[in-house]
Amino acid sequence: MSISKLSSVLATSYENFPKGRFITLVVLRTTHSETIFRTEGSGEPMCSEFVQAGLEGENQKTIIQRLVMTKRKQVAPERRYGREHLRAHELLYTNPKDGSLCSLNTNAPCEMCVDCFLYGFAAGGGGAQKSRIWTEDAFSILPASDVVGDRTINAIYETGTMRDEKGNASTALNTSEYIKPGVHFLDVVTLKDVTADELRYIIGNILFTSRYGAVSSRVGRMENEILGVFGSITELPSSLELVQATYDVLGKPLEHPLNINQLITASKQVIANWKNKRGVSVQLSEEELANLLTDVETNWSPDERDNFLKRLTQSYESFRQVAPEKNKGKGKSKGKNTPVEVEI
Repeated sequence: MSISKLSSVLATSYENFPKGRFITLVVLRTTHSETIFRTEGSGEPMCSEFVQAGLEGENQKTIIQRLVMTKRKQVAPERRYGREHLRAHELLYTNPKDGSLCSLNTNAPCEMCVDCFLYGFAAGGGGAQKSRIWTEDAFSILPASDVVGDRTINAIYETGTMRDEKGNASTALNTSEYIKPGVHFLDVVTLKDVTADELRYIIGNILFTSRYGAVSSRVGRMENEILGVFGSITELPSSLELVQATYDVLGKPLEHPLNINQLITASKQVIANWKNKRGVSVQLSEEELANLLTDVETNWSPDERDNFLKRLTQSYESFRQVAPEKNKGKGKSKGKNTPVEVEI
């Protein structure tokens, strides 16, 4: 089983204290529909930054504006995907302070579920767990000017016109930017001191999440592909360095849409040079990576998913028991370790 090759950089069990074991996932994210990444409200431009086009020659001197998929735009939907299954398998817990079901963005995490142990939490006035999934902004290969379009949006009345029965003109008319289908973002995700089952859980969240950005019920379809897996004692090159190095390798001129096979070949050529760099001790081969992804899909399959998620949840059991003992004298032990019924 290929995951065993990563044993030197995998934790055998969850531990409270870090021990410098890094696993790096190189992820290619490709839009399959119109997509919207912005930090402000409707009508604001897409998230972008001016950066060097490449790392070598004239590319190093050329400044271009690249689209940015911010770290929050990546983690939030992937985290929600995993939580959907934890909820379906009754593996979310009640918050000990108010008895509510563990939920994101409520300042009341349960501090006991898989999501809390992996993605971290900071409870106001209570405990805290640092995330062991380190993300960063992902950048587009091509300049923003090549891959962003404008779409005019209107909302017509039931008469099929922009005027109501009284003849008043509709104000629901707006022009908004969108990212075109077929745009590629290269991304580096770093995992710190994770176990084999935690690695399977994180990769599953990345591979199976398919909607990102704003108004994701209508747009935002995206496919994620893992191009490489490394084990090391430190972080590897950043997403921006990866994009710039890949840009250097790709033949010019470049125009949208890029040939995805050529892009993958160029990206793999870049990351192949990461071997023996910055403390890399393990790099999965093509076959080993394929076997790892098969292993992940098997554990997430309908037949195995319940056992897999419960096994992962059980791995934190001894650490959940610390809190009740610690708080025993404070009279806050109610509701500890009690799985919550599925929300209906």
